[in-house]
Amino acid sequence: MRLEDLVETINARAKADPSESWTAKLLSQGPEKCAEKFGEEVIEAIIESVKGDDKALISEAADVIFHYLIMLKSRNIKFEDVMKELKNRTNKSGLREKEDRS
Repeated sequence: MRLEDLVETINARAKADPSESWTAKLLSQGPEKCAEKFGEEVIEAIIESVKGDDKALISEAADVIFHYLIMLKSRNIKFEDVMKELKNRTNKSGLREKEDRS
């Protein structure tokens, strides 16, 4: 699956009845709740990474990606804009990019 396909699925499900779609339900609770859920999933992924359970980490990583995209959607940030930002960064080293942000 491509991330763009997942974005399309999220956009479609965002229009569903919140009583019938986890995506719609989470989005209906606002950006703060979406960010909170993303944070929970990140912590769960970190825990599984430290524990060394690859299968559990894969599952949690999928949750992280999904909820990251939900969080972007909750703020009306387009995934394409994030990808453009990453593309802009590929032409300079990570160390230089961090310096430029300071």
